[in-house]
Amino acid sequence: MNFSRMLCALALVGLAGPGLAQEVAIPNLWDPRARQERPDLSGLRTVRFLTEDDFPPLHFTGPDGAPTGFAVELARAACERLSIACTIQARRFDTLADALAEGRGDVIAAAMPIMTALRSRFSVTLPYFRFPGRFAARADKGQPVPDPRSLDGRSVAVVLGTAHEAYLRTFFTRAAVRGFPDLAAAQASLRRGEIDYVFGDGLGLALWIGGTDAAGCCGLIGGPYLESRFFGEGIGFVVRKEDENLRRAFDHALQRLWDEGKYAELYLRFFPVSPF
Repeated sequence: MNFSRMLCALALVGLAGPGLAQEVAIPNLWDPRARQERPDLSGLRTVRFLTEDDFPPLHFTGPDGAPTGFAVELARAACERLSIACTIQARRFDTLADALAEGRGDVIAAAMPIMTALRSRFSVTLPYFRFPGRFAARADKGQPVPDPRSLDGRSVAVVLGTAHEAYLRTFFTRAAVRGFPDLAAAQASLRRGEIDYVFGDGLGLALWIGGTDAAGCCGLIGGPYLESRFFGEGIGFVVRKEDENLRRAFDHALQRLWDEGKYAELYLRFFPVSPF
């Protein structure tokens, strides 16, 4: 879905010091014209969610040792909305797909990208989260909002060999691209004022900006960029193909959680600096 077709709820909060104070944008990934109907769930047994515990803020171990995070709490809220009993178990990420296929769980709530290989094996709800590309800049430099002309000759750091590099070289051809081995190195160069912008994964940049390593230096600017052929379709709840009724139920619940404000409440809890 193109971002121009997405609705955003905006909550005013200050970010990253003077000059780049921003709003927390809450993405609406649901088409209001396409209503998801609640299927009949009578006779449904307890639904077993599978997740992973080391990818904050989407899924991680909470202070009490139990799984939490945006994806996990969204799963709990969806179960409550559907009035069904659910459990949540954390496993190693690389074991989740096989565990679901072998019947050791019923739904995956983890950052498993929606790709052709996943769809060929499982059924997936509509995305409840996407990974936008974003620019970041220093808060004290007064850099212009990025566009193909404003970046003419300006230095932009990007991680080599990534979809973000491919996107940058395709649509911002006048930028002076500087390649880095990883996002942390690019962010450090921006903080030191050695380059004008970083372009990369919006979630990674948002976590850095909201953390101590950035030291309030920087903020997100321009975008978000959501072209699926570069940045994917996002993530949804994953179920076995034969559990299509369950997939439809969670699609219904997710849209209702957005309509009722619960999605926004959880989003603001886990994303004080929004990737969007």
